[in-house]
Amino acid sequence: MNPLLKFALELGPLVVFFFANSRGEWLAQRFPTLAELGGPLFIATALFMAATVLALAVSWSLTRTLPIMPLVSGLFVVVFGFLTLWLQNETFIKMKPTIVNSLFAVILLGGLFFGKALLGYVFEQAFKLDDAGWRKLTLRWGLFFLVMAAMNEVVWRNFSTDFWAGFKVWATMPITMIFMIFQIPLLKRHATEPLIKDYTGGKP
Repeated sequence: MNPLLKFALELGPLVVFFFANSRGEWLAQRFPTLAELGGPLFIATALFMAATVLALAVSWSLTRTLPIMPLVSGLFVVVFGFLTLWLQNETFIKMKPTIVNSLFAVILLGGLFFGKALLGYVFEQAFKLDDAGWRKLTLRWGLFFLVMAAMNEVVWRNFSTDFWAGFKVWATMPITMIFMIFQIPLLKRHATEPLIKDYTGGKP
């Protein structure tokens, strides 16, 4: 998939969530059905769920495959979003990033403990690294997911819902992008094939 389209599909649901949370009352006035869901965060949660499912469906229709990490995250969005709306308890959707990031961290670091660099299985079609590179990258991502889980806990427990929603959209993604950029030297040192892929289909 074209990297820009992939990025749009990943960021789109988060933007929908942020917009719906910040303009929840406006949406409720114009779409009375949404008002039945509850306050702005509950409206945002419902639209976030719908946007996430739509993004996964578009990804599937274009590639006939779903990357494991977006798929797992999407499943948690649906499950925790449903619990949030059903129980009218915003704690579930706020804890979702903590649980998802912790799950990824446990899987990656646990795999290393048993001698398996699991990122190699996830990203082997994207780029090729030697065994040492996969181990280092897996360790870094495992620790990164732990840090992101801890940050989410600190923010949602100590700041307002609006601040948490803004952090979820406008801080989490840039932090992740910066982290990925800092991994480029490692990828170059351990690459067994060129990192740059041709997304033009051979067209000039």
